[in-house]
Amino acid sequence: MTAAIQGVCEPRFAPLRASFEHNFTRGRELGASLCVYQHGRLVVDLWGGLADQLTRAPWRRDTITLLASTTKAMAASAAMLLVDRGVVDLDAPVAGYWPEFAAEGKAGIPLRWLLGHRSGVVTFEPPLTLDDVEAGTLVAEALGAARPEWRPGHGHGYHSLTMGWLVSEVIRRTTGLSVGRFFATEIAAPLGLDLHIGLPAGKDAQLAAVVPPTGQQLQGGRGNPQLRELSQAMCDPTSLFYRSTYGSLVVTPEMLHGPRAYRAEIPSCGGVGNAAGLARLHAALIGEVDGIRLLRPETTELARTVEAQGRDLVLHCHTRYGRGFMLPGGPMWPEFGAPAAFGHAGATGAFAFADPDSGLAFGYVPNRMSELIEGGDDRVWPLIRTACRCAHA
Repeated sequence: MTAAIQGVCEPRFAPLRASFEHNFTRGRELGASLCVYQHGRLVVDLWGGLADQLTRAPWRRDTITLLASTTKAMAASAAMLLVDRGVVDLDAPVAGYWPEFAAEGKAGIPLRWLLGHRSGVVTFEPPLTLDDVEAGTLVAEALGAARPEWRPGHGHGYHSLTMGWLVSEVIRRTTGLSVGRFFATEIAAPLGLDLHIGLPAGKDAQLAAVVPPTGQQLQGGRGNPQLRELSQAMCDPTSLFYRSTYGSLVVTPEMLHGPRAYRAEIPSCGGVGNAAGLARLHAALIGEVDGIRLLRPETTELARTVEAQGRDLVLHCHTRYGRGFMLPGGPMWPEFGAPAAFGHAGATGAFAFADPDSGLAFGYVPNRMSELIEGGDDRVWPLIRTACRCAHA
């Protein structure tokens, strides 16, 4: 399809605009937004396509949509802000903030193991319903009573659903606010971000409809030989991947097509927003944006310090994690000229990262979901490569 790309783009980043437009012309995109900051200054802010395939409503500057696991970067930002303020300590046992978490051998798990996917607390048994999620306290009780799936600290595995709720309960115990409310008041409001963990009232008209991948697209996405074991695990109800995803949450159509699910706080994968918000957030993690910097440089360094790397016990492939953030390395995020970057991908195809070396902050948000479990696909990889080249031009 062809799409009229709108927005602004500095001449130096013209190849990035062309790459974004190419995703539409080759039929890979429905609607999307793309935004880049460099050294705290907006250099690219583009959008185009359709927000709704059925009504043909256009994607607008203020269109927002589901971010999937890119939400984890928002939850991690909230946690690292509390680290920066000295409210929580990465090395302190979580049970010191949340005594009930000590059950089932979890007393010695420090906060950094939650953020680095090393705690082993990755499943809900029985699976959560949307009613459970809305109740809130039931989720925290289930996590407090949970038994780790491996010896904590010995190996790592993607905390697909649990990471955000684990972080949220630590934040609630130390501030009185859930991660969604803390993010809204302490991060989104000061920076003017249209990013939400729990969609506020009055935002429904801005929502783009999410379009799941077709069966054929899913098959194509599973063709990567590095993801062969993951593809097999996705179809095996006994696998840890299956039990920690499909087996831990009762997925219904409204989980994808809110707004009820979007209003609930699902801080691992239920955030809503756009590329402009993600790019501005990540810019503020590595420098000043209109006078606001979220983290001191030493805390930014802590956020991107490798906490875990190697074979992922859940995803069955090589992964690298910092403190709540994905890091380049492995099939989920190949290195594209920004080895110091940190951010997060999402199954919707959304992707955001910050690169302290180049001062680049990148956000991309589509509404056609990716055929890969964590979103990195042939739409976003050319965008990242091109953005990195332009940043050094």
